[in-house]
Amino acid sequence: MQQAASFSNKVRKFFSFERVFLLIVIIAFRVRFCQLDLKLFHHDEAIHAWFSFDLLTKGTWVYDPSYHGPFLYYVTAGMFSLFGASDLVGRLLPALFGFAIIPLVYAIYRLGYINKIQTLVAALFLAISPDMVYFSRFLRHDIFMLFFTLLLLVAALYYLERRQTRFAIIAAIAMAGALCCKEEMPVILLIFASFFLFALWKGRLTLPAQWKKDLVLCAFIVIGILCVMYSAFGMHPETLIGQNFQIATTGWYQAASHWLEMHEEQRLGGPWFFYLPLYLLYELPIFILAVIGTIQFILNDPNNLLFFKQVKNWLITRRFVLSTHELAVASLEQLKTSAGGFSKSDEFFRFCIYWMILSMAFYAYVGEKVPWLLIHQLLPMCFVAVYKLNWQKVLFALIGCSFLIFMTWHVAFIPADINEPIIQVQNSEDLREVMHLMDASGSVVIASKDYWPLPWYYRGDRWNKIKFYGDVEDEATLTKNHPGVIILHDTESYSSLPGYDKTTYKLSYWFSFYDNENRLLDYYMHRDGKMGSINIDVFTPHT
Repeated sequence: MQQAASFSNKVRKFFSFERVFLLIVIIAFRVRFCQLDLKLFHHDEAIHAWFSFDLLTKGTWVYDPSYHGPFLYYVTAGMFSLFGASDLVGRLLPALFGFAIIPLVYAIYRLGYINKIQTLVAALFLAISPDMVYFSRFLRHDIFMLFFTLLLLVAALYYLERRQTRFAIIAAIAMAGALCCKEEMPVILLIFASFFLFALWKGRLTLPAQWKKDLVLCAFIVIGILCVMYSAFGMHPETLIGQNFQIATTGWYQAASHWLEMHEEQRLGGPWFFYLPLYLLYELPIFILAVIGTIQFILNDPNNLLFFKQVKNWLITRRFVLSTHELAVASLEQLKTSAGGFSKSDEFFRFCIYWMILSMAFYAYVGEKVPWLLIHQLLPMCFVAVYKLNWQKVLFALIGCSFLIFMTWHVAFIPADINEPIIQVQNSEDLREVMHLMDASGSVVIASKDYWPLPWYYRGDRWNKIKFYGDVEDEATLTKNHPGVIILHDTESYSSLPGYDKTTYKLSYWFSFYDNENRLLDYYMHRDGKMGSINIDVFTPHT
């Protein structure tokens, strides 16, 4: 018995909290940085890399709300300057920022808002979540904004606890960084501000004595960073003040106008529940535990039911276009009527539930539905999922991690086209063979309106051997000078060209709901089925 107890103590001592957390950090690092260039750039990644390369080589960047804020372009151009332009280098910073989210969980633990077990489980979820990993290996603005969002929260908590101005400065930098990423960040700030202001009003939080001075300092920092970044370091002041001081030409006005138009147009639209199937496909154990955690939080205080009764009423009356403002008002009312004493941990989870629900409501309401927006809802969900952990929930979480690991491997580490909605519109691995043919040819003709990501992969002098037409041309024009490769859109192609062989390749592909809607359960189990795709016909000379 003594030997068994001694062995148990040695095991417990070896697997200390710090060592297990370090292991999770190593896992997070490994899955984010391993084989970063395994797959070709996504359509959007190629465009972002192209703009960054253009900024590096020509020194030009002008804010366009269609392509979001400046942070990604400047830091990626910097990486290209240091290490050269490539897919691998382009994804290094997204991987780094996605990885850096994990240590911030430890920072929250150090303040006492979550305990050791909650810290380990939340960190593990964030480390191996399929969406978190996939979009940490993805050159888009969202992973940068997500890191800054959590950094802002951590800095704000440290400021309230430690009462030191340096944490206010970090929070200001994080806020400015997030605002330099994407246009929906002001909504996230409103969610944060509404909760914290109410908590201050109710006396659950108190401000340091120097808060007014710190607020002014932070305002200068945020405004200063935004002005420098959005004006392209002063090269385009019209972004800030408009052409001839006209408000309609300012960057902030264009941003609001563009994204309101996209919301109405629903260019990439979907139903209000668009993201729920994605949770079931990729984040099932996290989603289940978050639902349980939310219910447990409600049952701890009957007054917490007010907000969720409001949601239930909206669902029953089929008001699926949820108003974020109404949800915020209802949530604040729910907070106002909460009973019981102050608990640091409970207040943190109250905030996470509030953050999660309002984020889900906001993205359900927004007309633009794309898979990477899920991570902004998933971040608070990972914290809600660890509320009131007991051994049954920990066991379920550990078992559920096998599902997360498998799905992460499936979506991030298979070097082939995969039929998954997480990919949105991904450039096909078929292009590697097409580019091999192009590399071996002295001249190439492209006559297609769909040709990305080729401008990225043939940037600079490599584009010199390519003759580009925006649309299909007659046979004589295409075959003039006997090019080694002719590329046409398959729907605007020729059945044959004299002296050439034809092969059809996928240019890009996506999960096709309409081709799989009658076998969704079977698809869920096997992840097979038909893909939608844009195809190109590639003509090469007879061998």
